[in-house]
Amino acid sequence: MTYIMVDVEADGPIPGDYSMVSFGAVIVEPGLGRSFYGQLRPISEQFVPEALAVSGHSREETLAFPEPAEVLRAFRAWLLHEAPDRRLFISDNNGFDWQFINWYFHHFLGENPFGFSSQNLGSLYKGLVKDTFQTFKHLRKTRHSHHPVDDAKGNAEALLAMQAQGLKIHLGSRK
Repeated sequence: MTYIMVDVEADGPIPGDYSMVSFGAVIVEPGLGRSFYGQLRPISEQFVPEALAVSGHSREETLAFPEPAEVLRAFRAWLLHEAPDRRLFISDNNGFDWQFINWYFHHFLGENPFGFSSQNLGSLYKGLVKDTFQTFKHLRKTRHSHHPVDDAKGNAEALLAMQAQGLKIHLGSRK
């Protein structure tokens, strides 16, 4: 099983009515050397300016991004190459990140190479420390910049730190 930390930036709260602007994915393993970054052209005329601003891109910039199907085909190929066995989607806010990745994969490619489930990094940490009021964010080394690869990398660093604190997690070996 390969844990893949994912982070999504979007221009609104839900897929379909709004668009995924970009996403990043990092294979969770020592060194964090394998990552993917995708930028996607909007699929809707609607956008929330404040949400788009978080991504650091203007609407005009996003309109020049590649077509979503093209980016998702490249991401699926990367996933199948880098993690040919079972892939486990994990993110800081899987309620948000998962809905966009899952919807986009099903809408544009008819399948999701992650399957049908995801895990939440924050909930995992709360269970590890047995306190629902705690946060893992102090375990990040990479600054949370809202660039999705940086954010996924910081969250992957936190998961590796949790493993060092005793979390039993098997990180798949390199191919």
